[in-house]
Amino acid sequence: MAMNFSNPVNTQTWTNGRHKVRCVKVIQETADVRTFCFMSEQPVMFFFKPGQFVTLELEIEGEPIMRSYTISSSPSIPYSFSITVKRIPGGRVSNWLHDNLGVGEVLAVHGPVGNFNAIDYPADKPLMLSGGVGITPLMSMTRWFFDTNAAVDLQFVHSARTPHDIIYHRELAHMFSRLPEFTLHIVCEHDDKKGESWAGFRGYLTEPMLELMVPDFMEREIFCCGPETYMKAVRGILQKRGFDMSHYHEEHFDATPAAVREDVIELAEQAEVAAEAVDEADLREIAFASTDKRVSIQPNETVHAAAAKIGLHIPKACGMGICGTCRVGLKSGEVEMDHNGGITEEDIEAGYILSCCSRPKTDVVVDF
Repeated sequence: MAMNFSNPVNTQTWTNGRHKVRCVKVIQETADVRTFCFMSEQPVMFFFKPGQFVTLELEIEGEPIMRSYTISSSPSIPYSFSITVKRIPGGRVSNWLHDNLGVGEVLAVHGPVGNFNAIDYPADKPLMLSGGVGITPLMSMTRWFFDTNAAVDLQFVHSARTPHDIIYHRELAHMFSRLPEFTLHIVCEHDDKKGESWAGFRGYLTEPMLELMVPDFMEREIFCCGPETYMKAVRGILQKRGFDMSHYHEEHFDATPAAVREDVIELAEQAEVAAEAVDEADLREIAFASTDKRVSIQPNETVHAAAAKIGLHIPKACGMGICGTCRVGLKSGEVEMDHNGGITEEDIEAGYILSCCSRPKTDVVVDF
């Protein structure tokens, strides 16, 4: 895709919000993992914190779907960004991306956001622990360290099923061969089915294995990403050793467990019964400036729920203040926002809120 960089004054910088991008490259990383590279139609500097993520706005079989993916590229290559997606058996979105998203396709993304990043938790001695496709945010951080000649003592431990399932294997080997301060350790559960044997660490990551690879792991800032079973095992190792968990950071996008969904439904039903007895004086009025619609809700209800009650659809994906998709402007009033990294301090200071996790403390007016 040709781009005109002749007038740098017109080059924009990426800010949290909705942006149209075009897929410009697709890379087959392993048999079931692909990297999708994106650029803007007009030059945009894609600045973000290594480890942050974006939310894709997709339409699959006529249904709008939002799905969050970590940015796997580094902001040191600023005119594009990439995500790396593993095809999950039965996974609606991952299979659609692998089967349909090709070079030239245009889609909207929201972001970048996320507290899991190498900038907010600077460290001289970072330890990266990843399992499977959980390598993506850690790869973004590592690429950033490599490209910026960061003065860090980096230990990188990655677990894969087989040698053929090691994502970015050649690039990892290249980076870690050029910097003596960077050390790479790869663990494979078993040999490849096609006969390729693995001479390195075998099986699952264990405490003795971690101590052998990184003897000073107790002194490091740890970044971890992978399947929940992997991260649970890592947390168990660290807690057993008395690690200060304020120096442990993890990222994951798991679906809501069925038991949790059932609890949510039950709580919703209880709230519906209780709502009938609420004093009208306790209600808060939510006004939507763009449509001049308004509705009264309880203080424990969200701005997003208020919009839904009167037929307004504020886009959202996670519903937990992680992805930042439901960001709206707060024109007046006060809310209590219980987010999980889906909005930056700069956006909050500029008057934005995440509607999915913002509850009114007063009557409010929303710019939507």
